[in-house]
Parts: sequence; C-alpha cells; structure tokens
Amino acid sequence: KILAYQYDFVLNGYEIGGGSIRTTDLDILTAVFEVLGHKKEETKKKFSNYFESFSYGVPPHGGIAPGIDRFLSVVLNEPNIREVMAFPKTGDNRDLMMQAPAEVDEKQLKELHIKISEKRKAKSEKRK
Repeated sequence: KILAYQYDFVLNGYEIGGGSIRTTDLDILTAVFEVLGHKKEETKKKFSNYFESFSYGVPPHGGIAPGIDRFLSVVLNEPNIREVMAFPKTGDNRDLMMQAPAEVDEKQLKELHIKISEKRKAKSEKRK
C-alpha cells in the first residue's frame, strides 16, 4: 500500500486542476519504485542523479497545476475539451496549427548537436 498527499481542484463536479506534495524521504521513494516493480539496483542506476541529489537533503515541495482549458470547458459548458484548447491535437497526435511533427533540416540538427542514426536490427530480423 502507498499513501500519497494528493489533491484535486474541483468546480461543479469537474476536476480543473490537481497536485501533490512530493516525498522527501529517499527510503520511501525507493520503496515506491519497488512496489511499482523496479529492482533496487536498477532504480539506483537509472535515477542515480536523482538519488544523489536526495542524499544532500530535499526541502518539502509540491504544487498544483490548474488546467485553464478544463476551467474554460466548465465555465462555457463545453462537453468537448478540444473546443476550448488553444492548440488541440488530432486523433493521431498531430498539431495542425504548428504543423507538427515535421521534418527537421540538417542545419537545425547540426546547430543543436543532434545526430540521428538508423535503428539497428535485431539478429532475428537480419535472418529474414
């Protein structure tokens, strides 16, 4: 069992925001990862920077994230949140206003020091 400090901001029965208080105890955080099915050593390896920063001490922290689009959908009595979103996505997650995703030219990649390489095929795929 995991107990969390979480809260929702509700207006007329609709959630328009949510938040939580984050854990500052490294032992509790490690136990949560284990409950989620991660091995202790794997977790420490994958999140080593995070774990190291916790060893110096972490102040209590948390917050709330109000969703302005959720708020507007309630105030405007709009059943479909996409009708009030500034930049809605299509069903296949494309952004028609920003024309994204889109191809990136070589100059942009070079400027940002990003290198794209082909995915290596698994041995079983090479045999086919």
